[in-house]
Amino acid sequence: MVNFFQKLGLGLKKSSTKITEGISDIFTKKKIDRQTLDELEELLISADLGVKSSAMIINEFAKMRIDKEVSEDEIKKIMAKEIEKILKPLESEFIPENTRLPYVILMVGVNGAGKTTTIGKLASKLKTMGKKVSFIAADTFRAAAVEQLKIWGERSDIRIFSGQNGCDSAGLCYDGLNMAIKEQDDIVFIDTAGRLQNKNGLMDELKKIVKVIKKVIPDAPHATILTIDATTGQNAVSQVEVFNQMVPLTGLVVTKLDGSAKGGILASIAQNFTIPVYFVGVGEQIEDLDVFKADEYALGLLNIYQ
Repeated sequence: MVNFFQKLGLGLKKSSTKITEGISDIFTKKKIDRQTLDELEELLISADLGVKSSAMIINEFAKMRIDKEVSEDEIKKIMAKEIEKILKPLESEFIPENTRLPYVILMVGVNGAGKTTTIGKLASKLKTMGKKVSFIAADTFRAAAVEQLKIWGERSDIRIFSGQNGCDSAGLCYDGLNMAIKEQDDIVFIDTAGRLQNKNGLMDELKKIVKVIKKVIPDAPHATILTIDATTGQNAVSQVEVFNQMVPLTGLVVTKLDGSAKGGILASIAQNFTIPVYFVGVGEQIEDLDVFKADEYALGLLNIYQ
């Protein structure tokens, strides 16, 4: 049975191969000098760890190892430890508990980031924990998103509240939340549109949805989670910034790490924001989405197995 740490390592294969092969190419002599450090820094930047994070890692590394003999395995272990330090503040357990039910989770993200799939996976996990879950399909202009949510609903026996194609998403949320209260749901996921090319229109729509949510449940949404696609690299940082301006984010989910050589992007996010990463995704199955742990992630990034 492959555990999630092993799966994460496999999922980070593209990223770890890029970094570890780069280390092997750079590491042609036993002593670390300034040129080697510069090359290592460039390698980290190319893996999307970002300029600031890469510089911090190399500076710490230089303090310990410049002009000293060091093995390739030592380099990887030291760098993994430094990456873990940067990523540690992103760790936070996602606990959907609230004295007043339902607990409302607003899911945001650009189209194609894996937002609807993430909703399906998280909802399935919560359902197995005994929670009564429902969906509100508020991405009303994208029929495919509604259909995808319906498939997840059928698969996990979760009720979905949807309307006519192109209907008012805020009005749909109002009716959907009232239905959730009536049905005594524990948790409601609201799937929203992600058309960033029309940023102002999307911002207005999200703000209207939040306003309507508060009319029904004043302290909601209880969580606002952004799904970001790891393959977009540094563009993910700007997505966090843009969505956080629209609706204050409480957490992130990073998807498609198995298809990306840019797994270092989490270090870049950590340097720019204090928003936690709740989950990371390394595949299509429900069990391929799991809790983010900085130490496991850093080890996976350097292809180190426990």
